[in-house]
Amino acid sequence: MTPALQISDVSHSFGPVEALRNVSLSVPRGGFTALLGVNGAGKTTLFSLITRLYNNTSGSIAVAGYDLRRQPAQALARLGVVFQSRALDADLTVAQNLMYHASLHGIPRAEARGRIGDVLRQVDLAERAGDRVNALSGGQQRRAEIARALIHRPDLLLLDEATVGLDVKSRAEVLALTRRLIAERGVSALWATHILDEIQPDDGLVILHKGQVLENGRAGDVSGERGLTQSFLDLTGVAA
Repeated sequence: MTPALQISDVSHSFGPVEALRNVSLSVPRGGFTALLGVNGAGKTTLFSLITRLYNNTSGSIAVAGYDLRRQPAQALARLGVVFQSRALDADLTVAQNLMYHASLHGIPRAEARGRIGDVLRQVDLAERAGDRVNALSGGQQRRAEIARALIHRPDLLLLDEATVGLDVKSRAEVLALTRRLIAERGVSALWATHILDEIQPDDGLVILHKGQVLENGRAGDVSGERGLTQSFLDLTGVAA
């Protein structure tokens, strides 16, 4: 089956600074893949290339089999993104935010209303549709952003440090929601994080450090007998 995301030999530089070097990874259909790295590892740069905020000039990126350079419209239509920075208008209601995003995807208003109800039920926010975003807790805002990313029914979710700034309970809820969407809807997820305890043994795991992939495989296999924390420290040389 065609992977939800296939990245092959992608490099990117900012002037003389090489941010990514020959990065390759794959996210299977219906799978959860963690992109693990410390701040500055290149995770956000990679997400910026996948979403075409930056243009990739080397290697290839394909979303659900569509090449990002040759078929950008088809590739991006199958992609839902939760950025690290907040993307909702805090002065609008949750429903108004989702309606605006639906219009960007060309979804007719009548159809959008049905989809909004559907995605809000999936993220347990149906009763908050008429509330302004600034009245929601941090965890609820994150769940609303996931609803926004789902409104056009993508094949792949990209989540860039989606739990940053959340308390322990909210962080667990956002992570559990993402895993539930994979199980129930069959979407795939690339979950960028620097928090090791968000990763389970059966997850796909890509360790990115200083722009290079150091490990790529099943998390339980990467961690081995040493455990994920020690394996990560050994691979990257990051001080404990």
